[in-house]
Formats: sequence, C-alpha cells, structure tokens
Amino acid sequence: MTNRRLSNSTLQALPALAAIPGYDRDQIVPGIVHLGVGAFHRAHQAAYVDDCLATGETDWGIVGVSLRSADTRDALAPQDGLYTLAVRSSDSESLRVVGSILSMLVAPEDPGAVLAALTDPRTSIVTLTITEKAYLRAAGGGLDTAHLDIVHDLEDPQTPRTAHGFLTESLARRRAAGIRPFTVLCCDNLPANGATLHRLLVEFATLRGTRLATSGDARLATSGDADLARHIADEVAFPSSMVDRIVPATTDADRTRISGQLGVEDAWPVMTEPFCQWVVEDDFPAGRPAWEKFGVTMVGDVGPFEDMKLRLLNGSHSAIAYLGLLSGYETVDRAFADPAIRQFVDGLWAEAIPTLPQGAGLDTTDYTAQLAKRYSNTALAHRTAQIANDGSQKLPQRIVASAMERLSAGAPPAHLMLVAAAWIAACEARGKSLPENHFTDPLDLALAALGTRQLSAGEAVAAVFDLAGFAKGGTERLTLIDLAAAHLERLRQGGPAAAFASLGIGSE
Repeated sequence: MTNRRLSNSTLQALPALAAIPGYDRDQIVPGIVHLGVGAFHRAHQAAYVDDCLATGETDWGIVGVSLRSADTRDALAPQDGLYTLAVRSSDSESLRVVGSILSMLVAPEDPGAVLAALTDPRTSIVTLTITEKAYLRAAGGGLDTAHLDIVHDLEDPQTPRTAHGFLTESLARRRAAGIRPFTVLCCDNLPANGATLHRLLVEFATLRGTRLATSGDARLATSGDADLARHIADEVAFPSSMVDRIVPATTDADRTRISGQLGVEDAWPVMTEPFCQWVVEDDFPAGRPAWEKFGVTMVGDVGPFEDMKLRLLNGSHSAIAYLGLLSGYETVDRAFADPAIRQFVDGLWAEAIPTLPQGAGLDTTDYTAQLAKRYSNTALAHRTAQIANDGSQKLPQRIVASAMERLSAGAPPAHLMLVAAAWIAACEARGKSLPENHFTDPLDLALAALGTRQLSAGEAVAAVFDLAGFAKGGTERLTLIDLAAAHLERLRQGGPAAAFASLGIGSE
C-alpha cells in the first residue's frame, strides 16, 4: 500500500468501491460549527450535511471544534478534513468518503479562533455532541457552579474552556456586533436536550452577568452582558433532537483494512451500522439545511421519540454492557447472543414500554425488533467497555426515570433495577475480575473511596444513589435502593446467573 494520505489531491484517484463527495469542496461555505467532533458526529450529522451539500446547498459546511484533545484534528487536517465512513452489516460493507468538515479547531490551543468561528456571520447553526458529562450538571440538574472550568469561564469569559463559556461569549459578541444569534442544536443523550441546554446556558449567563456587574468590568458597556441572560432566554433557539446510530471505536485493524481498500492512508475512518435516525424539532430562525430530504424527521415535539430511544435503546445498551462485562463478553453481539442476556433484555423492554408516552404513534414492536437485529450485527464489534463509560451520567434518564414511573404506576421495576446493580457491580469489579481502568466514570474517585469501606450491598447502593443523585427527592427512592441492593447481593455472591435466576431467567 502506498503511504499517500486521503486528501483533496488523492480523492479522484480512489477506487470505484468508495463513494466520494459529489460537489466541489472549494465552493462550500461554512455555516455550521460543531462542538465535539468525535466518531459519532462523523457517522451521523456530518453525513447528513454531506448529503445536503451534494444537492447544491453550499452554505452548510462544518467547522469542527474539539474542546479537549487534538487527536481528531491531527488525524484529519492532513486529509483536508476527509475521512471514510464504513457502513457494516454482518455480511456486507460499503465505503463513503465524507467531505462536509471543512476545517478543524482545537479549543485549548486557540480559544480565540473558536470564538471567531462562532461569531462569524455565516454561522447559522451550532451543533453539539460533547457527551452527557460535558454539560457539567450538578446532582440536582442545575449547573455545577463549583466545577473548575465553570469557575474559570465566569472569571475569564474571553478565553473559555467549556461549551457554556464558548456559546455565551460568542452570543454576547454577536449581539454587540448586531449579528443575528445562531441556533443551538444539542445532539447528546440528555432528556429534552434542547431545553436542558437552554436552561443551563441561561443560568451560566446569569451568573456571568452578575459577576461582571459586581466587578465593574468595562465590557458591560459594550457587550450588554447585564442583559445577556434575557437575550439567550428569549431570542436564541434551542431545538431538541434525538440521534441514533451505533458507532463503535475505530481499531488499528480497521485503519489498516480501510486504507488497504482505498490505496491511500486514512488515519481515522469511522465504523458504523446501516441504521441511522435523527428526529429534530423544527425551530431554526436563522435557517437550516433541508435534512428532511435525506430521512431526518422534522417534528414539533421530539419528546416521545427521545423517550423511546433513551429507555429502549440506551437503557438496553447499558444493560448489555454491564451484564456483558460481568459475564465476560467483550462485545455487544456476543453478549446479546447469550440466551439469558437476550431474555433479560426482552423483560427490560416489557418494563420500560408502558412508561413511554401513549398516543404518540410510537411503534415499539417494530423498534425493538430493529434493536434486536442491530445488537446481533457481528461486524460492528461494539465493545461493552465503551458503552459502560459514564454510567452515573447515563443511568438517570435511561433506567432510573423508567423505574420511578413503574413504581408510581404500582408495577415492579425488577429488571430495571438489575441494570443499576450491574453498573455498581461492574464498578466494584474493576481491578479485580475486570482491568483497573476498563471503563471510566466522573465519580470514579468517590466510587473508589466507597470500595475501600467494605460496605454491605444495601449500604453500597444507598451511598452510590447519594453520590449520583439517583431518584433524588422521589418517594420511590428507598424502594429502588432495596431492589437494587438485593440484586447487588446476588451479583456479588453468584454473578449474573444468580441475579437472572431471581427473575426466572435460566441459561440454556
């Protein structure tokens, strides 16, 4: 294989097996800034935008921003932002080179350049896939005002570190310059993600305005910071969205295989599945691409779709991850092929489905059938450890909310609470039956401290619920703790088989 890189100059020489952008990239104008350019964005939103660019909507090129690491920029910059999207099923694969990312910025290296891109009058939409934990929420759901990066951004708003800081400062600058605000489109797995981000940003802007007012900062006279929170609250659109596509981590073997097929090196191809879904609240005062032409569902209310995805897909994904890890399975397809885990997932869905909005037109039978097919895809090799990350941030909306609603309706959430117990058991297993850093969580230091105290199952579950804020203030909290504690004790004593047996599930 040649050592040439995938780039604009090598694009036309690629073999016919790879589809390439059907437009002149030199004619594309940046209209979207995306925060958090990971593999998911490149398999999902960037591909939809690429479709729109190919039909002549040339105003929607993407400026990608990494808020932390330079890895993606370092891989894609020599490739002019190009990368291969490999769509894999159990028996086939198709390759597509995506050209919608025009440039890449790394926020810690040059926050001024990121602010300039966000303030550019051509920027009409800012999209985000920064993961749940990067929204820096406290246990009660509000802004974590003690977080060091939030403290920094409030004290030094012109060199931000967080998404909150970048969005707020750029909206302030646009307002001061008479530039229309962009639309903020959250694409992360948060409940009512647009409204959630809106509330967090208004809270941040309020704190920032108060701090600047009390400090006598001269910028108040020009930026209008004293009134910025109201501007964000009333005049900036935050549509909600629901995204769905399984995107496993790219391996070195993937890089070698894809580069071999292309005849040029691709430093960071992205692996994904054929299924792709995007449901978006249609509220874009500054304009948007015609995504609906390519399968995006534009709606007035994303809520029912979001609930179905969080509780049926994300909830079962977490279940498969933690129970799979405890059972010794490295990938989703292998875990799902275990008859006991497969039967458990059916029981989990049976508990979660009644908690979904009624009369919203959701076809849960078809949806779960599709999920079963997706989980059985042997080509993806989606690692259970990858899904297991950040459980304290994910389980409240994926599992705990459903469990609370089940209890309120007088129905037991036995399967749901086994997922919470399995997360705790998997955390306890790190450094023992699992590698020390096999997966991570924002609460790892506190969880490790709990692990040194030799707590009973009940004590451990109660302490973890307190740490993570699970069911905080809910009348069902003690019942949930008791259910999870009983499962944790079984997992400690007999592993998943003992917990499954309590639910009437036996290995075949």
